[in-house]
Amino acid sequence: MTAVHDLDARLRTCIHCGLCLEHCPTYVDLCTEMDSPRGRIVLMRGLHERRIEPTPAVAQHLNRCLGCRGCETACPSGVRYGELLEHFRSQSGLPAESTVMPRLMAFANFYLFPYRRRMRAAVAMARAVRWLGASHLVRATPLARWIPDWMLRLDAMLPTTIDAAEPLRREYRAGPRDAQRARLFIGCVAEVLRPRTHRATIRVLNRHGCDVECPPAQGCCGALHLHAGRRGEACALARANIDALHGDAPVITNVAGCGAMLKQYGDLLADDPAYAAPAAEFARRVRDVSEFVATLEPVPPTRAMPIRAVYHDPCHLGHAQSVRSAPRELLRRIPGLQLVELNDGELCCGAAGIYNLTHPDIADRLAEAKLRRIRDTRAELVITGNIGCMLHLGARARRDNAPIRIVHTMELLDEACDPRTAPPPYNPDSEAP
Repeated sequence: MTAVHDLDARLRTCIHCGLCLEHCPTYVDLCTEMDSPRGRIVLMRGLHERRIEPTPAVAQHLNRCLGCRGCETACPSGVRYGELLEHFRSQSGLPAESTVMPRLMAFANFYLFPYRRRMRAAVAMARAVRWLGASHLVRATPLARWIPDWMLRLDAMLPTTIDAAEPLRREYRAGPRDAQRARLFIGCVAEVLRPRTHRATIRVLNRHGCDVECPPAQGCCGALHLHAGRRGEACALARANIDALHGDAPVITNVAGCGAMLKQYGDLLADDPAYAAPAAEFARRVRDVSEFVATLEPVPPTRAMPIRAVYHDPCHLGHAQSVRSAPRELLRRIPGLQLVELNDGELCCGAAGIYNLTHPDIADRLAEAKLRRIRDTRAELVITGNIGCMLHLGARARRDNAPIRIVHTMELLDEACDPRTAPPPYNPDSEAP
């Protein structure tokens, strides 16, 4: 947490050099100073010093920020902009979320998306509506005017197909009891909308000789709540996850946004007497799956994939976690894969949690620009490490009829391993007594 006593010093760390401007998606899109990191810090200082009021106009500029943290990568002074933004969204007296997002959207964001059972029920209903063709009929009638745009966009983002998947077991053994162990962070949206990612992650870790545990009591990481200024709810979710994933095994995540949030638990709960030390220890154990697998004994993929591909850096993996080389290193092990770099690849695609629902115009323009740069590379495949980017870019690609496949890094690594070379399921009965 950005402590009150050093908030002034942290705000003054910004030297207003402007090196962040070309790395800020909203400034690149809107070209307005108050929609840049430098301009928003001026607003934050004004709020902190009580020179300006927390008006809806001020809230609009702060809420237009995607929270991509590209400015932190560019900043020569080490401004921790993400922490400042979260502090002011939760502490500055800005208008409540209900004025920033419709109440129904707020309900979905905080009481539907973070809960896997509720999400599964909602997705099942949405798929039934699609199967009956009702969504197309509604869009073609005057009824569409009464349906919020964000709901139509959410429907468009749902994958055309969602794999049926067996419920995750508590444990997936790769070898004898002295094998390395890891705990997989399941989260919420990814397990419902892209269950294949978790299964591929488990298979990749097992192939590398790592046992995987999936404690069922864990839940949402709290990022949606913290980024919307609901710090208390984010802290409650953090405590629950720390309790569920206790121990000394690494905590593995395959969603960039979740990983960045989990690594932030130490700062989030720094003022909590009961959880400050456990939270700091927990944060030290968190690893993105790509950075973790890159440290294990290599298991070279055996299936050739002669495909031209680009790797899209998720903002909360590259900027927030500084994980850039590990996924590329793993992908270059795949025989035949031609990995090309993307021009301005670290500029946000516009997903940013639910930003593509709250600020659809900006999000659409960012996605369009990202896909245009992807098409310029003549790539057939986009590889990334975040469910939000996959859903957002996938929806835009379908809308543009762009023949581009989008996959998770672990999914492609799993595909590139011949199933005949994968270790068989471990049988504990085969252990010597």
